[in-house]
Formats: sequence, structure tokens, C-alpha cells
Amino acid sequence: MAVDLNGSSSLGGEFLIGGSLKVHRLGYGAMQITGPGVWGEPKDRDGAIAVLRRAVELGVDFIDTADSYGPNVSEELIGEVLSSGNHGVKIATKAGLVRTGPDVWLPVGRPEYIRQQAEMSLRRLGIERIDLYQLHRIDPKVELAEQIGVFADLQREGKIDKIGLSEVNVAEIKEASKYAKIDSVQNLYNLSNRSSEAVLDYCETSGIAFIPWFPIQTGALAKDDGKLAKLAAELGATPVQVALAWLLKRSPVMLPIPGTKSVAHLEENLGAVSVELSKDDFQSLEALAN
Repeated sequence: MAVDLNGSSSLGGEFLIGGSLKVHRLGYGAMQITGPGVWGEPKDRDGAIAVLRRAVELGVDFIDTADSYGPNVSEELIGEVLSSGNHGVKIATKAGLVRTGPDVWLPVGRPEYIRQQAEMSLRRLGIERIDLYQLHRIDPKVELAEQIGVFADLQREGKIDKIGLSEVNVAEIKEASKYAKIDSVQNLYNLSNRSSEAVLDYCETSGIAFIPWFPIQTGALAKDDGKLAKLAAELGATPVQVALAWLLKRSPVMLPIPGTKSVAHLEENLGAVSVELSKDDFQSLEALAN
């Protein structure tokens, strides 16, 4: 299914992160535009720039990244694309993981490090304020009050707008909320991996945005001959589009951010907003994934 530029202009409807940051619910995750192992420059830099530009052309106004993607590379590419005007794009980025090599991620939550990374992200992205700043991982060696405290300080200083967490449980959200207002949670979640169901339910009840990472990492479900293929064919869609449509229907606080380094796959992903799932379709998908 190709992107319906007329029918998909709202990209899944809108959501107000933190009650005031308006974004389309279907965004773009910018991890894959870096090199192998999320390390270094992409093999096709022009291709990565083309994907970002096409996303903006198609109405994507919520791009998620992190200082650790590359590291720095993803933010630098986004900054280059937005240097000619941000077109209303809101940027979510993260700090709290350091990189010592491909596929290596180590938590560092010291306040002075978080503050340094915020300043560097602002510079790379070419913006004056980060729309959504997220703690990439809680550092078990640093008091949570200190980690969230520096986010709150940055917010008071006007350097960030909203505050988010990543890979947390309900108890950790509640604890972090003692030190700052938490506006988003980014956890692993998709049709075949719903281990964060309790977190999603808590976010929905609390009005917190839930950003599922790896939203189409559905294994055999996303294959052309997998479990989703029959329903996808009936709907005139692809399995990937059906998986994303299920996420959008699952909860009004769900903000999927499928990532890709291909313009064709980007357009396929965004076409998910044209897929209409009935109640029976939705329940059938849940049953297939179990």
C-alpha cells in the first residue's frame, strides 16, 4: 500500500505530550540512519538525509533520536535537515547511555554528564530547546533523584520542554514523578512482545505518552508469508502496516516511531494510518500473536 498523502495527513491523529506538545501519533525513529551496530556514519549518508527529508515532506512532525545513536551521528543528520527550517518538527532525544563500540551501551546518569549531553544535543540539532528530553536508562549507580533532578533543572532553565523515561517499570515511573513531571515513557513494545502491558496501562490512565521502540520488530508476524499476511491481504495492506495499525488502535497514548534507512520502507510504514482495523480484526491480531 502506498502512502495516501491526502488521507494520511494527520498521521494517526494527534496527541498532546504533557498536555501541550502537539504531535502526530505516528512518528519516526532515527536510530537506523547511523552505521552498523548504531555506530559511526551511515554507509549511505545521502540516503539517510533523503529519508529524513521525505519523512518531513509526508507530514512527520515527531522525530525520536538519542545522543548515543552514532554516537552523535543521528542528531547531526537531523540538525542538517532541519537547518533550513524545522517545518514544525518536534524533536525527542535522550541521554544516559555511553558508547564504547558497536552494539555496546552503558548507563551513565551522573548529573554533570546529563547536563553536558543536553548542551551538546542542542548544538548538534541546531535548536534552542529540546521538545522532549528522555533519560535513556536509569543508572543504578546514581540516585534517581539526582538523575531526574538535573532534567528538572534543565526544564526550569528553558533548555528542555518535556521530560521522559525509557525502559522503566511502573514503580520507577512513580518514583521519578516525585522529582519532576514525567510526560512520556519509551519501552520495548509491539504486537508480539507485550511485556510492558502494565506500563502502557499506567501511562494511559495517567495521560502519559507511550512510545514503543521496535514497534514492528514482530519476527515472523511481519513477514510476507507470516501470520499477518492473510489479514493484511484482505485489508489491502502489508504485514508491517497491519502491525503498526494495531499499535495505533491499541491505545490513544501510543506514539509509534518506526525507523528505517529506506525511503520506500518509510512510505510503507506511514501507510499504516490508512489501514482500518475492525474490532474483530484487532482481536484476531491479538490472538495470532499469542
